[in-house]
Amino acid sequence: MTTLTLILKPVSQIKLEPGSVVTISNVSWLEFESILQELGEKRSTRIAYSKGTLQIMVPLPEHEIPKDLISDIVKTLLKAVGIRYQPFGSTTFKREGVAGVEPDACFYIENYQIMIGRRRLEPGDPPPDLAIETDVTSKTTLNAYEAIAVPELWVYDRGKLTIYLLRDGKYIKSDTSPNFPDIAIAQIIPPVVERAWQVGNYQALEEFETAIAQTSF
Repeated sequence: MTTLTLILKPVSQIKLEPGSVVTISNVSWLEFESILQELGEKRSTRIAYSKGTLQIMVPLPEHEIPKDLISDIVKTLLKAVGIRYQPFGSTTFKREGVAGVEPDACFYIENYQIMIGRRRLEPGDPPPDLAIETDVTSKTTLNAYEAIAVPELWVYDRGKLTIYLLRDGKYIKSDTSPNFPDIAIAQIIPPVVERAWQVGNYQALEEFETAIAQTSF
């Protein structure tokens, strides 16, 4: 009779190639918190947790180009329309006992004043007003954003930008962004990202800023 021995190893010892996604089911909240602590803050992996399912993702190197560029585009547009903001990068947002997620980038807009000076999130802090994901987003990730109640989520994937708005606790797709109601966000961002692959982020953003400066809102 063969005896099977269960071997337990820390999650941090799992070696993942760029572009990999590992899904772990039946993860309790305490286990999720323990895994977060084990992985630490300085890591290349990103996580999403919802309904007992944990996903650990390793972005591809080319993930960085659209991530940084779209974040810079948001800053350019907010400045152009005269709206103040506070960026919060890839902070880990959690709803105690329910969900956790790390956006590629996020912004406090309506609630920006509350978050000025924050070095860490505090209990009772609101979710970011806008979050950005620039890779394939799973149902676990979307569920996590819904649970945390991020009002607006942009997902850029394979040359397409999809805008999700939270309505009655669920995301619906939208053609427009409430933060930029007079700007065709889903139409203007993909060409700028594509341009960046040809001439680099700096020049693509510089060209975009020039075009925006000539536009009246």
